[in-house]
Amino acid sequence: MGEVLKSSTFSSSPSDKMKWCLRVNPKGLDDESKDYLSLYLLLVSCPKSEVRAKFKFSLLNAKREETKAMESQRAYRFVQGKDWGFKKFIRRDFLLDETNGLLPDDKLTLFCEVSVVQDSVNISGHTNTNTLKVPECRLAEDLGNLWENTRFTDCSFFVRGQEFKAHKSVLAARSPVFNAMFEHEMEESKKNRVEINDVDPEVFKEMMRFIYTGKAPNLDKMADNLLAAADKYALERLKVMCEEALCSNLSVENVADTLVLADLHSAEQLKAQAIDFINSQATDIMETSGWKSMIQSHPHLVAEAFRALASAQCPQFGIPRKRLKQS
Repeated sequence: MGEVLKSSTFSSSPSDKMKWCLRVNPKGLDDESKDYLSLYLLLVSCPKSEVRAKFKFSLLNAKREETKAMESQRAYRFVQGKDWGFKKFIRRDFLLDETNGLLPDDKLTLFCEVSVVQDSVNISGHTNTNTLKVPECRLAEDLGNLWENTRFTDCSFFVRGQEFKAHKSVLAARSPVFNAMFEHEMEESKKNRVEINDVDPEVFKEMMRFIYTGKAPNLDKMADNLLAAADKYALERLKVMCEEALCSNLSVENVADTLVLADLHSAEQLKAQAIDFINSQATDIMETSGWKSMIQSHPHLVAEAFRALASAQCPQFGIPRKRLKQS
């Protein structure tokens, strides 16, 4: 926006071929910074292909003291003609206010300190490893994309009529059940086709997402059914994740059903937490339809709950409960 000013070039010494200058936009760089003075450090010339440098800008007041300093938080990559700086270095009205003493004799004095990272890149192209940044691991994302794009798949699952393509090697590595299925001369291994009728397609899809990525973003919506699937295919980590989600959602109305689920799928940590919850609110829970149904269908669980309640009232006969933990 508007006028652009440049300082004379400067360097660390007369023999230094690395030349710099300051670029000033008195009325800012764009609409966002129109009320500010923008200030940039420009690499005018350099014998190397690039250089990395930190910089610090400040103003000198009437007493020749540095004030309003701003500095880069890291070393920036400069090539010839490239600049870095701050488009909102200082508000123009603050700068022009005489009481602030930043324009003695109507002159603006800028102070710039440049710190070059030595040997960042030499002219032959060798790079100092200290300046490299290792990218984050994208294994989960890449495997997730591999599955979603169905590239190089070698088996198909038909879940209540819906087809899901997958990779035998990934499934075998993640699940001992799938490993046994594909390792032995089972019908599924020969035809590369697996029929599944006891899992909902959405639950199966979430389980497959976990197998490929280690994540289950929709777990809270289907923790009970996903727990059953995780148990069936021996996905222990997913199973405990489901247990944890169900524990955090225990209520007077659902605890009896949750206890039955935990018992059915050998979810011992969830079972212990459900029994503890029953002990804490036994009077209300015993009035629910879930509890009354459990008395008829799973009387052994009622007996376990009462034994735990008795142990809680007589601690000398009880066994301390373990806290829920993921393996």
